[in-house]
Amino acid sequence: MTATTPNTFATPLDLYRAISRVWSGATSSPTHAWSPSTPAKNHCSITSLIVQDYFGGEILRTRTSGGTHFYNAVDGRKWDLTVSQFDEPIPYDDTASTREEAMADTSPEKYALLAARLREVIAKS
Repeated sequence: MTATTPNTFATPLDLYRAISRVWSGATSSPTHAWSPSTPAKNHCSITSLIVQDYFGGEILRTRTSGGTHFYNAVDGRKWDLTVSQFDEPIPYDDTASTREEAMADTSPEKYALLAARLREVIAKS
């Protein structure tokens, strides 16, 4: 898959610096489990979708003690922009996933909200 959004970020790390500023309870899944002390918490699926929008690549998943965790592979390199939500190492097994599977873990409304907030950050920079 190719990126579908004009890319203003040099690397996924640059995207992380922007997206981590707009994560919130309104964009996490489930909403009630989010905390400002751990902003990446419950943002793995939605963030994996946004990473794919900007960089293409694959969405991957693995099982953790908390359930299914989504992350990305871009140009053969693993990117997990929400790893900071975990207190223990993640047992990555790099199982191929899909946009549909990641979207099923969030909602189109939350995805649209996060994408819009990210565009606002880009417009201000």
